Amino acid sequence: MIKVTVFGSGSSGNCYLVDDGKSQLMIEAGVAYKKVQQAMNFNFRKIAGLLISHEHGDHSKYIHKFWKLTSIEMYATKGTFKALDVKGGRYCAVTPMRPRTVGSWTVTAFRVQHDAAEPVGFLLENYLGERLLYVTDTYFVKYRFSNINKMLVEMNYSRDIAMKNEQNGDLNHSLENRLFTSHFEMNDALDFIKTNISSCLEDVTLIHLSDLNSNEELFKRKVQELTGVPVYVAPKVGVRA
Repeated sequence: MIKVTVFGSGSSGNCYLVDDGKSQLMIEAGVAYKKVQQAMNFNFRKIAGLLISHEHGDHSKYIHKFWKLTSIEMYATKGTFKALDVKGGRYCAVTPMRPRTVGSWTVTAFRVQHDAAEPVGFLLENYLGERLLYVTDTYFVKYRFSNINKMLVEMNYSRDIAMKNEQNGDLNHSLENRLFTSHFEMNDALDFIKTNISSCLEDVTLIHLSDLNSNEELFKRKVQELTGVPVYVAPKVGVRA
């Protein structure tokens, strides 16, 4: 069974751990290395790879620390590595839609729509055939996936909440435009989840909620009504296992 641990989620920093009992994958390096190290009890031996979806700091800020202080191999697209200005040993480029083996996992990156160099989501399949779908920082995904057991899906904002905040002067117009063209709105995320529901879906974790433009209770209720499975909201700071 796949176990997911959240070290942080949102604009303050993203980092997740996926464990299938044989090996682990870390997704994103946006939470301080020391905090992750402590949460991991200083044990990184089972981590087969660190996956980076794109170069923005809340997803990649501490990649240099992980590279310097561990022996973990780093995986991202060539565009992301170029934007981060990193190269050399243990920086392993992935090509979208070309699966590769990382520890006990098959990792398939797929393109998403975001204001970054070459952003991707990840489909992870372990040695038992269990599948986890990770999608963040996008306003649209053109692919459909089958037999998904677990989803980590961005539900960043509600358009209604964002528009009210803009009318009240709490959200400036330029931020509103970027929000609408770079992140998953509630209804778009619901459509994506609905498209990818299967009979083997076990649970959904909602990630990367906006501090200002989200409603945790509403988002969780909507997804539970849609899927009928347990729904979790990733904490912005701290650890949820």
